[in-house]
Amino acid sequence: MSFWTAIVVMAVVWGIVTIWTRRHDRELGLTRDEDGNPVFAPRDEGGARTELEAARRELADLRERVKVLERIATDGNTSDARERARIAAEIEALRALPASQEDKSE
Repeated sequence: MSFWTAIVVMAVVWGIVTIWTRRHDRELGLTRDEDGNPVFAPRDEGGARTELEAARRELADLRERVKVLERIATDGNTSDARERARIAAEIEALRALPASQEDKSE
């Protein structure tokens, strides 16, 4: 075998290996950057989009729930809310008194 025949055989083998490697990389979702380094490319799958949309809706629902819980927590701590609670407790305490004690206090 001559020198040039060996060069041609090596070039063909190199080409086959390169083509096979690139095809295998595409099956795995790999691409190459400008320097030739392998980079994972995101796959465009319909299932992933639906999962992403579902996650976004769930996140929006959870944010709304947190807003409601924050409002409940802060509204109960205002001076007006405490005053209303005090008056309601006083009314309930007066309702619990027997009728005979109400007459004595008047």
